[in-house]
Amino acid sequence: MTTDVSGSGRHRATPTSAPGFSSGGSASDDRRRRDLRKMKLLATSFLIGAAVVYLVTRYLEHRDGAQVAAWVGYVHAASEAGMVGALADWFAVTALFRHPLGIPIPHTALIRKKKDDIGDQLGGFIEENFMTPEVIVQRAEQLDLPRRVATWLADPNNAPRVSDEAARAIKLASEMLRDEDIEQFIQATLRWAAEPEWAPAIGRILHQLIAEDRLEPVFQLLCDRAHDWALGSQDLIDRVVESDVGPAWKPKFVTNLMGDRIYRELVDFTYKVRTEPNHQMRRSMHQFVEQFADDLQKDPEMVARFENIKRELVGSEEVAGAASTAWNTGKAVIEQMLADPNSTLRNTLTDAAINLGRRIRDDRPLQEKMNWWVARVANHLATNYSREIISVITETVRGWDAEDTSRKIELQVGRDLQFIRINGTVVGSLAGLVIYTVSVLIFS
Repeated sequence: MTTDVSGSGRHRATPTSAPGFSSGGSASDDRRRRDLRKMKLLATSFLIGAAVVYLVTRYLEHRDGAQVAAWVGYVHAASEAGMVGALADWFAVTALFRHPLGIPIPHTALIRKKKDDIGDQLGGFIEENFMTPEVIVQRAEQLDLPRRVATWLADPNNAPRVSDEAARAIKLASEMLRDEDIEQFIQATLRWAAEPEWAPAIGRILHQLIAEDRLEPVFQLLCDRAHDWALGSQDLIDRVVESDVGPAWKPKFVTNLMGDRIYRELVDFTYKVRTEPNHQMRRSMHQFVEQFADDLQKDPEMVARFENIKRELVGSEEVAGAASTAWNTGKAVIEQMLADPNSTLRNTLTDAAINLGRRIRDDRPLQEKMNWWVARVANHLATNYSREIISVITETVRGWDAEDTSRKIELQVGRDLQFIRINGTVVGSLAGLVIYTVSVLIFS
């Protein structure tokens, strides 16, 4: 349904077929049409039957005159009233959907003419009786939605469906995100990130980390790695000593002695740095970081050098291209894993959903808190957006084609309405019989 805004500011809908009222016939619609035709034929047969009986009694009255049998008057009155009742109810039922006999009688074809009013009144009725904050909040609390959803998620029998739905949602999101849009987003993000100065902020962060002694684990890791490297550096030291230390004609044993001595000293030094928290080397590392943090905030030359490095790094085409390549590669891997029902990704999603469901299912305080959230959201929607929600009904009804809507509504309820015509014939006949009988008793 498409809408435009008229001069009055009201949204008007372009007529379309009503949802669920498709112009094409379904099997259920065909069955309803057959049932409706049968009921119309049955109701009409009651009218025809009453008319035949009326004509027969009129014939008998005309033939026999004053000598006509007494029962004829009773049957005549009943049949005449039955015809009147049948015709009146036929008119009433027909007037709901179309002009009787095609004559544009006032206050007929009501559904065609009042379609928009019906939609407005239906929307108003729902808004006043169902979309009030009190009703919505009460219903939201009674649903106990978190417990129901958590219980369903925690059931292992539902795991395949959870996996399928999660995979479908991720795949849909992936299809909605075009590669060109992601690449543009990445480039825009990199440009945005490169605009402000990083140096002062990083300097303040380093100062805070030093004050909270958060860098000590990093220093310890560096010392551990340095000692591990030293332990495996014997061959490298021997090659360096042989090629770069002393004259080229020095004896082999001298080279070995020098290499062994350097190796032992290096291993011993890195071990001490690794195991002694107050080692001079570790204090120097702290001092270096503190001085670097100060320079990033106060030294214009350091700030300029740091910002130049940042711009060259973040603004380079290589970085943007690498980010785009990472997105394309990651997307392909995710899609491949989602296609496999037994992939690690899908199993992880399923396990996470089941664990979350169990956690919520077994934690009643958490359920109550989530129920409170649901009630708050429902109250907010009902308070602020009830009219917009109801407009879905009114604008949808406005968009329906009047002729098609009238025909389809008649198809849905017309079979039951034909009973009104049948009842009208029967009740009218009985009423005519009673009236005639009473009049005979009074005036005989």
